Amino acid sequence: MLEVWHGAEDLPIYGFIIRATIIYIYIFMVVKILGQRSMVSFHPIDFIFAVIIGDVVGEPLSSGDIALGGPLAAASFIAGLHLTLSYLALKNARVRRIVEAEPIIIINKGHILVDELRKAKITVESLMMDLRLNQASDLTEIDYAILEPNGQISVIKKSKYDSLTPSDLMKDPPEKGYPSVLILEGKVNNSNLNKLGHTNEWLQEQVERHGFESIKEIFLLTVDERSERIFVSGETKKKIV
Repeated sequence: MLEVWHGAEDLPIYGFIIRATIIYIYIFMVVKILGQRSMVSFHPIDFIFAVIIGDVVGEPLSSGDIALGGPLAAASFIAGLHLTLSYLALKNARVRRIVEAEPIIIINKGHILVDELRKAKITVESLMMDLRLNQASDLTEIDYAILEPNGQISVIKKSKYDSLTPSDLMKDPPEKGYPSVLILEGKVNNSNLNKLGHTNEWLQEQVERHGFESIKEIFLLTVDERSERIFVSGETKKKIV
């Protein structure tokens, strides 16, 4: 088994499988320690970290004669450096400006800033695509467009083109709250059920009210914590309420 850790030119297949398992568990633990970020908000520093880590720990997977200790130690150091930079960026604005890119305004008061567009290396076609994805295909409606540090473009429309909200109509609807899953694939989530203060009898009553006989017939049942609105979807297409 030592050859799996120290490496060997004739490392057997099971050795590569064990190495892959070790590296997978290692990377999983590193990601959990560093904390998670949405893939949408993938910052440049995260990209650099991912590329380096992939290159460092990937080498022992393709070359059986390379020892695991060195790459894992190097990866640990890089992970620690990444964690330190992320922490400093969180606490210090100056470090944050160095580590993370600042937003770039590419449309200002309805006018496209050509120099900023070229600086960000964004083509007009790419800009138009991002605006369409933001439901802002009409350029005359846009007040500001900003290239965010994660590479996405956010859009601020002119006030007269904003969608009406209940407050604009002098309405005060009740808050919806967060939908909690109470049944998933026929199994009750007792933790969420107790958190909302409901009983299994109440849940069975809701199931029957929506035309089902048993909890096992339910694929998904959610309840909004504030409004008590219930969504129910059965195991088959016919049983969707």
